[in-house]
Amino acid sequence: MNRIWIPVMILVLLFTLPLQKGLAAVDKQPATESEAAILMDGKSGQVLFEKNSDKKMFPASITKILTGIIAIEQGELDDKVIVSERARNVDGTRVYLKEGEEVPLKKLVQGLLMNSGNDAGIAIAEHLGGSVENFAQVMNTFAEEKAGIENSNFKNPHGLFDKDHYVTARDMAKITQYAMQNETFKEIVGTKELEWKGEEWETTIINHNRLLWRYDDATGAKTGWVTKSGHTLVGTAERGGMELIAVVLKAKNAEQSYTEAGTLFDYGFENYESATIPAGTTYEKDGIEYELEESLPYTKKKGTVITEKVTRKGYLLIEADNGILTTGELKQVTKASGEPVDQGKDEGVEDENSSWKDAIFQWFASLFSSK
Repeated sequence: MNRIWIPVMILVLLFTLPLQKGLAAVDKQPATESEAAILMDGKSGQVLFEKNSDKKMFPASITKILTGIIAIEQGELDDKVIVSERARNVDGTRVYLKEGEEVPLKKLVQGLLMNSGNDAGIAIAEHLGGSVENFAQVMNTFAEEKAGIENSNFKNPHGLFDKDHYVTARDMAKITQYAMQNETFKEIVGTKELEWKGEEWETTIINHNRLLWRYDDATGAKTGWVTKSGHTLVGTAERGGMELIAVVLKAKNAEQSYTEAGTLFDYGFENYESATIPAGTTYEKDGIEYELEESLPYTKKKGTVITEKVTRKGYLLIEADNGILTTGELKQVTKASGEPVDQGKDEGVEDENSSWKDAIFQWFASLFSSK
């Protein structure tokens, strides 16, 4: 090679490397200044972005997401709830309930989730749990068993500061994922305005969650603020069949929380897509046929090639270039011989027991026949 070409090639490489690096950075991670954040696919539960997502933080009024879904699922929404003195006199944001006033449970949930009524939260807790303290136990049990949280603790239904009342961004995303499967909850948190007629307050409630106006695809869910927590936000959005949940904890102001939620949504919608393998889909491995028992949603980066693989033990793996995305449980439909599997029997054990019972019966029969 002519020596003059060597420096020319080096210069070409120097100029092209930055360009290649820029092309590779299309999927740039979103920048967030809030102390903790997470972006989750609402269908698959896959985490698409996280920052300090397991750090224990003070939630403020996003607590009411949990209170609201408990009330909807465990209460009778037509029940009349009698407002107590404790509910009437609670600090913070209220819907101005009057002591002794009878209010339908659904109306309290609307006031709780849309106008962040702390008085509505107390009334709900006392109605369903007998007391705020008992309801807090219900909250923790419900969140663990229904949503699978691991690192949060609830002491009240409204989110006013308590040093032992804390959440993680991941747990709040899980709670919201569960809650948004309920159509009544989803409808309430997505409602922008509501006529409110109470004994002491008559107005048009405007949903505190301004994300519903700020982001075209927003569907909910709840804002919060107390001094110790800073501004907190759980937002939900849908586009093209994809559902996203963004949690922002301890933002400096409300504007920052909305901006960061919107940035997270844009990142998710622009870089990822959702898919679902329907229940009943069949697979074959080593001559054995399997069937997917429940629908299996998953999320993948756009342009990623997905592989569906059945393991030796009969599980379905959904794999991408960078590893396993999710797994699904399969039911064995046929044996290696192609014969159907009798799902009502424990294979092998039933046959063995039948042979044993037959032997005992024949032994007794021979005893009696010999007399």
